[in-house]
Amino acid sequence: MKSALQEGAIGMEIRGVVLAGGKGTRLGELTKVTNKHLLPVGPYPMVYHPLKKLVAAGIKDILLVSGTEHMGDFVELLGSGGAHRCSLTYRVQDEAGGIAQALGLAELFCRGARAVVILGDNIFQGSLKPIIEAASARPNDAWIGIQAVPDPGRYGVAELDGNRVLSIEEKPKNPKSNFAVIGIYIYPPDVYEVIKTLKPSGRGELEITDVNNYYLQQGRLGSSVLEGYWTDAGTLDSLDFANQLVRDNPPDFGE
Repeated sequence: MKSALQEGAIGMEIRGVVLAGGKGTRLGELTKVTNKHLLPVGPYPMVYHPLKKLVAAGIKDILLVSGTEHMGDFVELLGSGGAHRCSLTYRVQDEAGGIAQALGLAELFCRGARAVVILGDNIFQGSLKPIIEAASARPNDAWIGIQAVPDPGRYGVAELDGNRVLSIEEKPKNPKSNFAVIGIYIYPPDVYEVIKTLKPSGRGELEITDVNNYYLQQGRLGSSVLEGYWTDAGTLDSLDFANQLVRDNPPDFGE
């Protein structure tokens, strides 16, 4: 029997997607022979954090997307997901093509379901439940997690009017707010059709900001501020910071 969160507000199933690809080049020698999402954050490999957050929110059907080099390591570590109280499916991203391209690999897995998408290097304290519940009131809309950060120019930045998103700009030199679009997204089933219309950016990738801007232009984008701390762990400094946060105040995994 699926939980109320899995079914959503109008009976639409919700599935989880963890994106754990990328080369992790910003972490230097640490990722020379392993995937960054297998590095430790607190007492767990980094990838445990998004996985445990999804499970704690009642989402038990989860897809993990990673590259060709280390997919076997993820399978050996996580197996079927049974030890983590979930059912895991795996998809290989043959080459780095951006977050949106990686999400596109979830189309068959999420057929007809909403997707709660988490970037695998996201480390955060609070529960996903408030964001999922807010998004469930508007099941045909996309939803993004946001949080005030001291260095918004590193991220996609949301310009806000109260709770309404006015614009999203990727890594702006002059940010219009200090609210970063963090790596937590919820998408309706038509997101895969949106991804198919995207053109590669100057980086040669399909950008998730372009997906979010599509929904914004359609009037179908909502946002929620994530409670508690949040950081990515994709650089040496942020990995160290993530470990400090988790050591000083462990995340809520609902256990």
